[in-house]
Amino acid sequence: MADKPDSSEKTEEATPKKIEDSLSKGQTPFSREAPAFASLLGILTVLGVMASEQTRDLAAALSRLMDNASSYDLGQGADVTALFLDVYKTAAVFTLPIVILLAVFGLAAGFAQSSPRIVGERIQPKLERISINAGLKRIFGSQGVVEFLRSLFKFAVIGTIAALLLRNEVPTVIRAVFVDPTLLPKQILTIAIRLLSTICAATIILVAADLTWTRMKWRRDLRMTRREVKDELKQSEGDPILKARMRSAQKDRSRRRMLTAVPQSTVVIANPTHYAVALAYERAVGGAPKVVAKGVDAVALRIRELAEGAEVPVVENPPLARALYYAVEVDRFIPEDFYRAVAQVLYFVYSKDEEAAKSRPAF
Repeated sequence: MADKPDSSEKTEEATPKKIEDSLSKGQTPFSREAPAFASLLGILTVLGVMASEQTRDLAAALSRLMDNASSYDLGQGADVTALFLDVYKTAAVFTLPIVILLAVFGLAAGFAQSSPRIVGERIQPKLERISINAGLKRIFGSQGVVEFLRSLFKFAVIGTIAALLLRNEVPTVIRAVFVDPTLLPKQILTIAIRLLSTICAATIILVAADLTWTRMKWRRDLRMTRREVKDELKQSEGDPILKARMRSAQKDRSRRRMLTAVPQSTVVIANPTHYAVALAYERAVGGAPKVVAKGVDAVALRIRELAEGAEVPVVENPPLARALYYAVEVDRFIPEDFYRAVAQVLYFVYSKDEEAAKSRPAF
């Protein structure tokens, strides 16, 4: 016979509420490889689409610097500053689009994985974030070891690709430095495009695997025990025991309010023990009689006791008592179907009252 699963084991998939709570705390399935891969694509896009003209500008600027090299006196601070600014401006014009697109592609990859959220809990200061023990656990724990091995594998792949491609290109670059420096930017651009294209093609499998693994691990970490699922269901729908107690308390309050109306009723229609319906009728106002109280068994007996204690007439009519009990709610007027039968009861009650009044001695 198979063993029953331990109730403490997290075997149940996360509920929508558990997932939403996790997202609201900033715990989202986020792959670090996707933004890095997107940034590589951004750089490759810049180099492939925009860099041709910039390469010519860079070559021209480099040529001007080489031609005017003798005009800079490196012994003078002003000349050193001017040379630095010229190199800085030239490099900034070439690298600024790359940096901007790198950031745009990286942010787009992050937003594609999860919608942006402002999570106050993640920016609140916590002592555990500066705790040495917590930091060591993150670094040397199982998750830290997995991250280290994954990063090591990634850098090994990228390093191998770079070494194989650059092995034959480095001598060409060095030769261009001494032969024709103006060709250097174009050669570097060609090598960079070839290198990034190869790296992107090689790492796309790694990125897809990392995205899949990240989401699977996030789902697995959110799994719940059966007890947690039951507790959450109780919280969302309400504890059945508590709801039953609340309904019982409401019925008790309604019953007490109902019974207080019995002494002011006009007549109680009942069968010997099971049903009792108290009616109120204002003879001077007219209209239809109203059911002010009704009950079965113990409640019916209590209605009869209160009626007898208040000298309210009790008329036994089992068919009418049952029909009124099931057809009319408390504080509702009786429908026309019962007018004739109830009118006969009221006529009987009023007739007895008039006979009793006549039989009283006059003083």
